[in-house]
Amino acid sequence: HHQAPPLNRALVGRVFRQAFGQEPEALFDQFEPTAFAAASLGQVHRAQLAGHGMVAVKVQSPGIAATIASDMQLMRAALRALAHTDMPLPTDAVLDSVMTEIEATLLREVDYLQEAEQMQWFAQHAARPGVVMAQPLLSHTRAQVLTQQFLPGQPLQAWLATQPPQALRDQAGQHLWDWFMHCIFVLGQVHADPHPGNFLFAPDGTVGVLDFGCTRALPSAFRAQVVQAWSALLRAPTDPTRNAQVLQAYQALGLLRKDLTVQAYTTELAPALAEMQAWQIEPFTQPVFDFGTKTPPPITPSQHQRVLGQHLAQIPGEMPAFERMWMGLMHLLTRLGARVHTRAHKALAVHP
Repeated sequence: HHQAPPLNRALVGRVFRQAFGQEPEALFDQFEPTAFAAASLGQVHRAQLAGHGMVAVKVQSPGIAATIASDMQLMRAALRALAHTDMPLPTDAVLDSVMTEIEATLLREVDYLQEAEQMQWFAQHAARPGVVMAQPLLSHTRAQVLTQQFLPGQPLQAWLATQPPQALRDQAGQHLWDWFMHCIFVLGQVHADPHPGNFLFAPDGTVGVLDFGCTRALPSAFRAQVVQAWSALLRAPTDPTRNAQVLQAYQALGLLRKDLTVQAYTTELAPALAEMQAWQIEPFTQPVFDFGTKTPPPITPSQHQRVLGQHLAQIPGEMPAFERMWMGLMHLLTRLGARVHTRAHKALAVHP
């Protein structure tokens, strides 16, 4: 998340020479050569800049874009090999579309100019009480170097080590929940990488959001079908319209074959999907949900995976990012042990 082995000083200097034609010490009034945070794609240095005070400078690991491309080729080769085993995999077309989407997402993550644009957009449109976002400094930003305002706060593990009271954990969790619900269902644009290393927690419960390299637009049609599916799943299992509404939403998303009948969905697919569906909508089942009791994401048995593979038509381009975002948010709130007012009737409402 934020403690990967750092780059050495010579490599950092090389990135700056390629990006700006000069060393970092010439660009900033003061530049700390030792990174204070490092992750898989790059690392972050403190620096001082006249008129801005302390700033955070993210430096990309050299050659990471080429590494992503080669890693994805290896992954595709591995999946092709696994397709000849008894492992329950979707069709080649489904796998190829998912891998293409993942590769495009990762390549966007290594374009810091794109990330700077997203930082500006979220700071302008997604401001919410209790959530702060840094602004980029475009004069000191290039495709491999991103300079931004320095946000105060501690990573989640360090903040929890201070033993914040339950009320403060609840407050931070509420801020995160409200912010993500606003981004999903009102703005239709989400931060799709909510792992603990991308958030900072202040003593007053304010949450700082970092790293906008992985974001995703969620069109209103996609959001409307997610709302229809989740709202139907919140009905009683005995409700005769429940499965029909879920199936209709999944087919509108393009997930399931158009010729799948409600009866076939009920007898074949519903049992295979039940655990994961219950895990997804669990926070909406109570007005105040205690994430300290959140169940872990279920592991779908292989026999259920085979059933899914038989009926799966395609994976919408938005789905991998949406699922990554939702799973990351659930994990984050569970780590916080926050008690959150989920406001299901308001949260599950799509704004065009």
